[in-house]
Amino acid sequence: MQQQIQIINLLLSLNLGSVNCYLLQKDTDYILIDTGSSNKRTEIEEALLCAGCKPGNLRLIILTHGDFDHTGNAAYLRNKFDTKIAMHHDDLGMLERGDMFFNRKKPNILIRIMLPILPIIFGFGKSERCKPDLYLEDGYDLSKYGFDAKVVEIPGHSKGSIGILTANGDFFCGDLLENIDKPTFSSIIDDLTAANTSVEKLKSLKINTLYPGHGKPFAMELFANNNKQMKQKGISI
Repeated sequence: MQQQIQIINLLLSLNLGSVNCYLLQKDTDYILIDTGSSNKRTEIEEALLCAGCKPGNLRLIILTHGDFDHTGNAAYLRNKFDTKIAMHHDDLGMLERGDMFFNRKKPNILIRIMLPILPIIFGFGKSERCKPDLYLEDGYDLSKYGFDAKVVEIPGHSKGSIGILTANGDFFCGDLLENIDKPTFSSIIDDLTAANTSVEKLKSLKINTLYPGHGKPFAMELFANNNKQMKQKGISI
């Protein structure tokens, strides 16, 4: 059976848009990439169950980075589906401490004012904080979990940002890129130099389709056409 991809799109609180989670299926095995925020816990759990995912065959939960809108259901789903959480070590403090600026540059004054309420907005309380079971690095092979795919480090949005590249040329890029209006950098880029380096890295890989954390999937060709404009954009936090 060929690997299949199901997009689980979940709305965020306060009309802040939506976030994509991706359920990969190969035969009876599943991997979940990102988990959404806890305000949509019922929706993501129902989506997993409807897809045939159940305790015992959800082989792994992969977090592309540590932000609350991607990690909010990780601890809950790990317990519910008897699985493991995997992420890059550099974003550990976001998941373990609930600190979105654990490894980022000092935020601007507006963000600093909002820091105390961000966990409340995204529903990231003490029960959502946890430690991952597995740390992923560049080139990590996911074949032991039944999937022909590997991990690619793509810092820029955060130091510990990673993507997943399948043998079919599907690339799950977290929040390095988004496609709400057109393919571009995420509206929040912590390190523009690192982000541009990550983009150059992607251009060297055999990628057909990119699956962003926010917005619709898009072709690598479309991404390449917008790449020049992306290099001129960068919003630091």
